[in-house]
Amino acid sequence: MMTAIPHPPVVSKDEWLAKRKALLLHEKELTKHLDAVNAMRRRLPMVRLDKNYEFEGPDGNVSLGDLFDGRHQLIVYHFMFDPEWEEGCLGCTGFIDAQGDLSMLRQRDTQFVAVSRAPYAKLAEYKKDRGWTIPWYSSRGSDFNYDFHVTLDESVAPPEYNFRSKEELQKRSGDEPWFMKGEAHGLSVFFKVNGDVFHTYSTYARGVEGLTDAYSLLDRTPYGRQEDFEDSPEGWPQKPTYGS
Repeated sequence: MMTAIPHPPVVSKDEWLAKRKALLLHEKELTKHLDAVNAMRRRLPMVRLDKNYEFEGPDGNVSLGDLFDGRHQLIVYHFMFDPEWEEGCLGCTGFIDAQGDLSMLRQRDTQFVAVSRAPYAKLAEYKKDRGWTIPWYSSRGSDFNYDFHVTLDESVAPPEYNFRSKEELQKRSGDEPWFMKGEAHGLSVFFKVNGDVFHTYSTYARGVEGLTDAYSLLDRTPYGRQEDFEDSPEGWPQKPTYGS
């Protein structure tokens, strides 16, 4: 006996085409809205970082400015990997596994790295086992994870996640207690001007889940995709001169 499998209704080709065209109108509206939101994101102001953060990588200790690798824009994925864990977060692992060819980022003045609190030796081993090539650094011993609210420890700083205060998190903690303490994931963007580093953007929780290709990552940066269809703030370079 055949098992009934739930499926969309079966209709004629003409009826399907009419439904598809109706949906297309909504898809176009969504695309226009996304373009408008991306333009708002490119216009966000930025905050100078005065604290010196130190990370451990393959060549020893480096600064946050070093992570730019000579570029003006830096995207940091806050990868959940507690120092006591033997493996990284499964969700974060899936996120990195899903990343496609990110060479476009480097071509457009942008560097992408991952940062976790676990010791660098653990990160390097896990990276090798997964076959990843992305740069990955340990922030262990620095305030970086706490300052960008991806390690929640009330003994260090009041809990805050996804721009919600401790009080707001407590109201949600019945359903989501993991947002009150421990490791959390997110993505932050930084900009470098004349040696100074600025924080331009951060996103957390479901704000990260679709950022698995070069275009969506560039949409989170001040320079955007650097395509002709994008509008930019007055005086803002549409296509920066790389290396300037």
